[in-house]
Amino acid sequence: MNPVYTAIVKQDDDWWVGWIEEVPGVNCQERTHEELLKSLRITLQEALQFNRNDAISAAGSNYTEEKIAV
Repeated sequence: MNPVYTAIVKQDDDWWVGWIEEVPGVNCQERTHEELLKSLRITLQEALQFNRNDAISAAGSNYTEEKIAV
């Protein structure tokens, strides 16, 4: 099951800006709505992978991964 995230988007003059509500720091600005959604998806994927790698690195060795649903 893939989690679903919420994009907050708005048009600001000639630009579209957006944020991923659940992940601080994931925000983008593009010329079109479609480009914005694509950039938000890519940036979200990169942020999640970075956070995943960071958590695994911080855990060191001898850890387990547990699935948690909300």
